[in-house]
Amino acid sequence: MKYYLSIFSLLLLFTSCKNESKEKPLPRIAIAGLAIESSTFSPARSTAESFKARVGDDIFNYYRFLSDSSEDRARAQWFPTLRGHAIPGGMVTREAYDSLVNVTLEMLKENLPYDGLFFDIHGAMSVEDLDDPEGDFIVKVREVVGPETLISTSMDLHGNVSERLAENSDLITCYRMAPHEDALESKQRAVENMLDRLESGKGKPAFKAWIPVPILLPGEKTSTRIDPGKTLYSKVDPQTKKEGVIDAAIWIGYAWADEPRNHAVVMVTGDNEAQVKESAEFLAQSFWDVRNEFEFVAPVAYLDESLEMALKSEKKPFVISDMGDNPTAGGAGDVTWTLNELLKRPEFKSENGPELIYASIPGPELVAKAKEAGVGAQVEGYVGAAVDNRFAGPVLLKGKVLAIKEGDRDAKTEVVVQVGSIKVIVTEKRKPYHNESDFTELELDPRNSDILVVKIGYLVPELYNMRGDWIMALTPGGVDQDLERLGYQRIKRPMFPLDKDMADPDLTVRWMKAADELN
Repeated sequence: MKYYLSIFSLLLLFTSCKNESKEKPLPRIAIAGLAIESSTFSPARSTAESFKARVGDDIFNYYRFLSDSSEDRARAQWFPTLRGHAIPGGMVTREAYDSLVNVTLEMLKENLPYDGLFFDIHGAMSVEDLDDPEGDFIVKVREVVGPETLISTSMDLHGNVSERLAENSDLITCYRMAPHEDALESKQRAVENMLDRLESGKGKPAFKAWIPVPILLPGEKTSTRIDPGKTLYSKVDPQTKKEGVIDAAIWIGYAWADEPRNHAVVMVTGDNEAQVKESAEFLAQSFWDVRNEFEFVAPVAYLDESLEMALKSEKKPFVISDMGDNPTAGGAGDVTWTLNELLKRPEFKSENGPELIYASIPGPELVAKAKEAGVGAQVEGYVGAAVDNRFAGPVLLKGKVLAIKEGDRDAKTEVVVQVGSIKVIVTEKRKPYHNESDFTELELDPRNSDILVVKIGYLVPELYNMRGDWIMALTPGGVDQDLERLGYQRIKRPMFPLDKDMADPDLTVRWMKAADELN
């Protein structure tokens, strides 16, 4: 009798498990997003081609935490649509934005309905004739997937969180490090927050706190390598460990776009109203309290002084950041002002002068001449200022071709032309130079050069570790670090540090509605 009861019990258990598996299928989760920083102060324009979009299953190759064998991959049915990521640049053309968004929406329609959506954006995209593109994008996504779908948004800390984006995101987070060494970690956190809420049945958080902080600072002043940024961001994670808090985030915002949404923001999500409120107001006040302490992450000077320091230094390489035209912050990448000033200097007129590597300047016509002439030949042609000629016109380069490299993903073709003791990297298309291999593959030795001038702001880890010494030069361009020179017209005022004596702002919580509560 007991034997038959055991069999019967096992059958009941099997049936129960089978029914439970039917009742709780894996959640259906879509992936979508567009990521770019784009300066409204640059005449450059970014096109659909700039985004190097991944479509469908190719998206998984970007997220190692969603690889075939990963635990997170097995926790859901995934429906990747389009994920585009562009090198920072000028404003996105409306045609490009509309085309990329429309492709995304059509792909989302193919596999409805969804339990969740991972919305992977940067947050500092500017589009012609459109304020708040990420807010517009998520509203369009909501119109397709519906208000019930749980959307988890991942962002760069230099992004902008409008009320519209905050309302339509259920979960939201951003990086906690600058430079962004935790980028993939942050994206994984956004995905796992979503998976946890779906698996537990808790769904959307009960509370979303949003606090605008009227501060607008460049990333080069807010690095988390040094204080006060380091200590400020160290306060974020402990808030997420509190009972009833899901995630907390501080956005610095993006300084080179003249739009009303551009300012710092704090957001906290969770189920305990008191704890969410306390955490959000604590982080916002902590940011405001240290506003006067932010300084550039490295010494800063105008170009002439920077060069004098570099020429006197015995440390190799002495790195000079050509900050005003930094392509990874949104500069056009073809401003010739700095190169023009370098070529005037008598110290570099002879081949035996101090070795200076300049990275880089687009010059497709000179690249074509160099390819035809070959390594070792003399070439002459104009480079730069095809996009941004406000500060200097095209530069006539006349020198010896030292190297030619074809097939680069960004630059297409790269050429090194030596003029005096300056080795200029000329590209077919603009490219940021962040890795030692970017130079060594062009037969250059950056570690032993006297001076390395790079279109960048704060140094990425590989350049930072390579430096002998370093200074950031205040040079003109679409991402000028001297914010007073930019001429803002549309940001909300007062804004620190433009309005240094402004009164203390209201840093109390604004509660964001859930997407299904919006009219």
